[in-house]
Amino acid sequence: MCTWFYADHKTLENYITRAKKSPLTNEIMLTMSRSTAMTGDIRPTDVAAVIASGRSGNIGVFPMVWGFTSEASSKPIINCRTETAEQKSLWRESWRTRRCVIPASWYYEWGVSPTAEGYNTLRQQRDIKKTRFTIQTAGAEIVFLAGLYRYEEHSGKQIPMFSIITREAVEPVRSIHDRMPLMLRQEDVRDWVQPDMNPSGIPERALTDVIMEEASV
Repeated sequence: MCTWFYADHKTLENYITRAKKSPLTNEIMLTMSRSTAMTGDIRPTDVAAVIASGRSGNIGVFPMVWGFTSEASSKPIINCRTETAEQKSLWRESWRTRRCVIPASWYYEWGVSPTAEGYNTLRQQRDIKKTRFTIQTAGAEIVFLAGLYRYEEHSGKQIPMFSIITREAVEPVRSIHDRMPLMLRQEDVRDWVQPDMNPSGIPERALTDVIMEEASV
């Protein structure tokens, strides 16, 4: 799963700078009353720099707000399961034509350390204080998180909103959570965001070699 990620300004400066140059940045700030810093800890409803295909078909970097809104939920819908994205009405159209990639430095997950002793059941784990971990792909400064986006009307303006796609977790993440973001290889980013490409085979090539460490306070 992914409910919080980090965008290091130095590492992601190119993406953040390009997103800030978009006319959408000022529109989101005025319409949604959101900070457009797009750096540091990024939480649901925050604005992030996102790679996507623009209305003209050219690939660019745009500011987007994290989380689809839905009448079925009082909270923003921030994650989408890759296994059901093509079937569910909330995601179907975006899966086919509006895919995006969110560059991040790492993402956070909370869980019980796999080295902790004295717990065996889910009930026992719920009673243990959770540890925050940072998770990123091995050997890379940038994590490319697969996502979907759509335009939503807010105060009469069309605002781009994104959600991060998740998959079954692999080790070592599986030891603390059963889901994790779909992390793309850099060479798959362009194909993923092209609206006329079939995305079905790309998740099978997703990166699974990850580093998980306890987050520093």
